[in-house]
Amino acid sequence: MNDELTRAIEATLFASAEPLTVDEIAEHVGQGEVEIALGQLAAQYEGRGVELVERGGRWHFQTAPDLAHLLRRTREEPRRLSRAATETLAIIAYHEPVSRAEIEAIRGVQISKGTLDVLMDAGWVRPAGRREGPGRPLLYATTKEFLTHFGLGSRRDLPGIDDLKAAGLLDPLDDALTQLQLESEEQDD
Repeated sequence: MNDELTRAIEATLFASAEPLTVDEIAEHVGQGEVEIALGQLAAQYEGRGVELVERGGRWHFQTAPDLAHLLRRTREEPRRLSRAATETLAIIAYHEPVSRAEIEAIRGVQISKGTLDVLMDAGWVRPAGRREGPGRPLLYATTKEFLTHFGLGSRRDLPGIDDLKAAGLLDPLDDALTQLQLESEEQDD
């Protein structure tokens, strides 16, 4: 591998204020085997105090997760979302792009404008255009910041139903009620 290319990529990523795509890196360093060099560079940094990671198709350096506590001068308050905001964020992540009416239909209740504002202020949700149709409703989608915050490479990395059940994140009462409904529907047939 071309050491000059690897060094140029390393310098470009180090100096960049934002994570960069492979194409953006290539614009800075010229054409070459940028993806191969990124893989090799990530391997070189693996297990060190700083790691090269790819999140949502963008590359950046980050502090190793096990050392992050050393760099915090003040206690960082975790962002607490209301149940409505958490449910809304999950619906958007799993169904994007999705309209407000679709979110409300899935949740079964209306959402306040403040709920979407909180998610947009956090940088996790963004307007994603308008749906073609009556009223042209605004659509919502997750952002790259959402992927980065939750440590996801892409939306495909979101956990599935079985993963959520295994982690104890699905309410067993809801699961039991769903099962009872299915059984009663089978008896009615």
